[in-house]
Amino acid sequence: MNPLDTVTIELLPAGATPRQLFVLLHDAGGSAADMLELGNLLGGAFPEAAVLIPEGLTGPHADAAGAAAAGLDDAAALAGRVEALAAYLRAQQQRFEVLQSDTALAGFGAGASLALALSDAHDGLAGRLLSFGGGYQVWPARAPALTTLHLLHGQNDEVVPLARTRSDFDHLMELGADATLDVARSLGHELHPALMDQAVTRLQTCVPLRAWKAV
Repeated sequence: MNPLDTVTIELLPAGATPRQLFVLLHDAGGSAADMLELGNLLGGAFPEAAVLIPEGLTGPHADAAGAAAAGLDDAAALAGRVEALAAYLRAQQQRFEVLQSDTALAGFGAGASLALALSDAHDGLAGRLLSFGGGYQVWPARAPALTTLHLLHGQNDEVVPLARTRSDFDHLMELGADATLDVARSLGHELHPALMDQAVTRLQTCVPLRAWKAV
């Protein structure tokens, strides 16, 4: 598949060359339109950014009652989707002449799980990662050195239980990862405005740990 042939919703800055790139990944069984509210919010907060929402990179819908619905499924299939996403990101970075460090990847559910898997396989391909209601299929053996991870989760998520994401976060901390975890009370498996607003706050206020280490 040619990465540029992927059907994509594009929110581009008016009359300006993009300085940042956001790529948003929808949940299993969803569509690119599901991520439009987040896309518009990011575009408003970062007016010089290109916001792209590709259709279908996440993969097919699985059992909605289990973790497979959030992308925690067959390892070989996930690896194939990771490489397709990596090719898509590189193509868009080249298209807009945006650095990897100025690229942010955000996903909900299965899209978040795919984004986390990509951060493990291709450290630094995106400088920031926003995971809404996702989780690792396999824990990373080492912390990403060039990607800052922001995990955002609903306390009552029944697709990917909060306990699993807390375990993911604890493992990342043990590895020395640059990561944050925000939990919204009374929310389930949903891309809620409270979580989206917190994601923007994280992007605007958190200086990546690698920047401090470089000083």
